[in-house]
Amino acid sequence: MSSRPELKVDDEGGFIKFFKALPVEEEDTIRVFERSDFYTAHGNDASFIARTVYKTTSVLRQLGKNDATGLPSVTMSMTVYRNFIREALFRLGKRIEIWQNTSGKGNWKVGKQASPGNLQDVEDELGGHFDGAPLILAVKISAKVAEARNVGVCFADASVRELGVSEFLDNDLYSNFESLLIQLGVKECLIQQDKTGNDIELSKLKAIMGSCGVAISERALPDFGTRDIDQDLARILKDEKATGTLPQTDLKLAMGSAAALIKYLGIIHDSSNFGQYQLYQHDLTQFMKLDAAALKALNLMPGPRDGAKSMSLYGLLNHCKTPVGSRLLAQWLKQPLMNEDAINKRQQLVEAFVENTELRQTMQEEHLRSLPDFYRLAKRFQRKLANLEDVVRAYQAVIRLPGFIHTLEAVMDEQYKDPLEEAYTRKLREHADSLAKLVEMVETTVDLDAIDSHEFIIKPEFDDGLRTIRRKLDKLKDELDRIHESVSNNLGLEKDKKLFLENHKVHGWCLRLTRAESTSIRGKSGFQEISTQKNGVYFSTIALGNIRREFDQLSANYNRTQSSLVNEVVSVAASYCPVLEQLAGVLGHLDVIVSFAHCSVHAPTSYVRPKVHPRGTGDTILKEARHPCMEMQDDIQFITNDVELRRGQSEFLIITGPNMGGKSTYIRQIGVIVLMAQIGCFVPCSEAELAIFDCILARVGASDSQLKGVSTFMAEMLETANILKSATSESLIIIDELGRGTSTYDGFGLAWAISEHIVKEIGCFSMFATHFHELTALVSSYPQVKNLHVVAHIDSEDDDNAKREVTLLYKVEEGICDQSFGIHVAELVRFPEKVVNMAKRKADELEDFSGKQEANTLNVAKEDVEEGSALLKEVLLRWKAECDGKGLSQDEMVGRMRAIVRGDEKLLANPFFQSIKAL
Repeated sequence: MSSRPELKVDDEGGFIKFFKALPVEEEDTIRVFERSDFYTAHGNDASFIARTVYKTTSVLRQLGKNDATGLPSVTMSMTVYRNFIREALFRLGKRIEIWQNTSGKGNWKVGKQASPGNLQDVEDELGGHFDGAPLILAVKISAKVAEARNVGVCFADASVRELGVSEFLDNDLYSNFESLLIQLGVKECLIQQDKTGNDIELSKLKAIMGSCGVAISERALPDFGTRDIDQDLARILKDEKATGTLPQTDLKLAMGSAAALIKYLGIIHDSSNFGQYQLYQHDLTQFMKLDAAALKALNLMPGPRDGAKSMSLYGLLNHCKTPVGSRLLAQWLKQPLMNEDAINKRQQLVEAFVENTELRQTMQEEHLRSLPDFYRLAKRFQRKLANLEDVVRAYQAVIRLPGFIHTLEAVMDEQYKDPLEEAYTRKLREHADSLAKLVEMVETTVDLDAIDSHEFIIKPEFDDGLRTIRRKLDKLKDELDRIHESVSNNLGLEKDKKLFLENHKVHGWCLRLTRAESTSIRGKSGFQEISTQKNGVYFSTIALGNIRREFDQLSANYNRTQSSLVNEVVSVAASYCPVLEQLAGVLGHLDVIVSFAHCSVHAPTSYVRPKVHPRGTGDTILKEARHPCMEMQDDIQFITNDVELRRGQSEFLIITGPNMGGKSTYIRQIGVIVLMAQIGCFVPCSEAELAIFDCILARVGASDSQLKGVSTFMAEMLETANILKSATSESLIIIDELGRGTSTYDGFGLAWAISEHIVKEIGCFSMFATHFHELTALVSSYPQVKNLHVVAHIDSEDDDNAKREVTLLYKVEEGICDQSFGIHVAELVRFPEKVVNMAKRKADELEDFSGKQEANTLNVAKEDVEEGSALLKEVLLRWKAECDGKGLSQDEMVGRMRAIVRGDEKLLANPFFQSIKAL
């Protein structure tokens, strides 16, 4: 953490008066004031920053001498400010207003605004360090009709200047809307204001946004009006003539959302947006649907408390070398494919890089490394913020394209040559050809030799004035070299190994010593320390300082003289933005595919390419399956398990077994493997074949939402209702415990009814991990149900005092487990011995009570009840066989029954039967 700047404010009284007169902030908005070289916040915002950033209120200072009329304030250095806005925007979902003093006379105005879905004004401060595109969405819903609702949305990623729209029918739980938020990775959502506070539908939408971690911005109802939308679209879309004929404009709810979004982002107020946007329609059904529960259950994205990178699937798979690749990976994880050909194309590309180690390593280590964020670069050109340095960055990336092309063309294996050609080589050749003129212009006009000393200038040959200044600058550079030599001799330090001459971006020309050698100038006259940084100590001398000032003055003259030429070069480079954005798409795709290959090869046991069946067909069979994140944890020797989900035979798996035995890991790893296969990645198995699933629906864990006023039981019922309303025969359902938030009998009843509904009515592949061992009886009614259990090894007891040892084997086998070993887990985590002994005694009493409950009613032993029940069943079956199809009267059938019973001596002697007869 940088040292905190001192609170210095001109005209304290005037500022306090101005601040207190400001209108009340919108909810979740924080005002920050930009000072000369630091930032301040005041009032409640200062307290919030003190608690959030500094973790203490002791940093608060009072602005104004009087505590009663003063203003609590806090200061932030540039580093702290950048950390704060990253935290506020990405983790806390806040909006930020950055106020600037335009005239220096207390004339404060909002200079920049930012929110989780709109980062345009602060992209430079954030440095491009964000996962996924900052996507913002507006939603408008129609009046409900029975359970159906029409939902219209418009969304935008301002960094690529696209507007997407979608309109669809949804159920009363808005599960399609939730899937859309997940698919798109929405960061912020605009919704109509609920003035009454009683609108149930808006409340439902807000609850979904909250569960998906989306920041909510309420906008006034008129913002969603469509009166001006046609003319607004005509101004911002590329083909304005066709605006009236676009099919998307018929989507009235989506157009209302578009109107709100265009106003919120201020797109119309920035003329650089005119004719730049594209409008497209998003098809919700083209990708697998995921809801917030599945996102959490499968641990797709890193959570705020995830330490190790490999704890989330994104962290595990993200070995991308470019920001564009990392963002595309986040998008792919939330948009698994459902088209067999598209999945196979991705997998074949991954296979090409898995099989060819040299190709994979060359791409990662030589070509993809250090590429710029093309989307951010293009954005700077589009917003007219670009300079000559940005032109050079684009040039340096483009001249690396021949290296990509040469490496890809060197692949000799015919099996992979054509797919690589189609996906990358041909496109890169086309883009390289399109950008050839840009390369030629930069090499002709820009002084590339000066880049080494961090100067971005036009070649002096282009202008007589430039040539004159350049000659003077070269002379000064020679003098700088002589001073470098002189100081080197004076200090006895080798040039360019321990003593460096550098053109620092803040301090200009100065000398740098490594930190190990910094003592050599301390206490010596003639040397002036400037700053100490990680890479060493910067210092200067009187002669060097004089030359630096003259050099800076000449450089400023050079920049003034070349400014018109620079503007021309930047303007020409800006015309290549569309090609640069297309190139970004190709290289981002390549980056993710290579990252998949890297993970597949470097896993503890290599991943394999799965066979994917056409949609709606095939079984899911995994051999030696593993959980990809779990196996990466230290000191874990992962136990592999096979998985068989066969249509008509094992569609519904019921998994029983001890606590901590691995039930949850088993069912979650199946979901993770399915998702990995459908994004085109290899999977952690020795063999794998999979059906294509249209959605993964999960009900996992207690899911307490008590802070939001939702009990454990209500939360699990809401999640389960969503599953039952959303699932189709092509879905994958994962349920880890159900009905534990209510009484045992109610919970079991619900678990049974839900399971039976899934088996009979939905008929999709499902996995149900449960402690309701009675649920395993479903297998006798439905052949597509299969019972599995996780194995625990129990040592036999030699005597009454011996302690029974239970060993969890984490192996899944067929059959049922009729114990949960909960008390054994309590022993494992070292519960007090008295508590454990009491638990065992009470458990035995309860087991004894439940086992004898029915028998006690009749005063009969449990064993006699079981034997009597079995004998009665045999009698009834014989009686049915003798009566069926004989046309007997009721009296004749009763007579047959009596005859059979009288002839069964064993039944007559059974105490249970005698008790029933006595009743």
